[in-house]
Amino acid sequence: QVQVVESGGGLVQTGGSLRLSCAASGGTFSRYNMGWLRQAPGKEREYVAAITWRGDSADHADSVKGRFTISRDNAKNTVWLQMNSLKPEDTAVYYCAASYRSWYSRTQVSSYDYWGQGTQVTVST
Repeated sequence: QVQVVESGGGLVQTGGSLRLSCAASGGTFSRYNMGWLRQAPGKEREYVAAITWRGDSADHADSVKGRFTISRDNAKNTVWLQMNSLKPEDTAVYYCAASYRSWYSRTQVSSYDYWGQGTQVTVST
């Protein structure tokens, strides 16, 4: 099984940018579709973005489309989430997760099999 560790979170002002990284180990990273999900205080965990195991297709939630970009490098066992034009409502703990399930289930939180510990992103006004 694969283990994932997120990094890159922090405090940023509205309109700023952050780049989250997710380093994978312990498994065949290139076999997994990868996703970023987030959970704000008092809210349920929600889907943010996903990328196929080959990196040939990516998807983003409507709430972040045009502002966030997911990417991966299988040679480096790493997936990234570039976040631009950040808003206070983007404040959450961001999780990287791996899925060996169908691409069609990518928006379902329950379809992800291996999760990191999360990294906090706080956007101030």
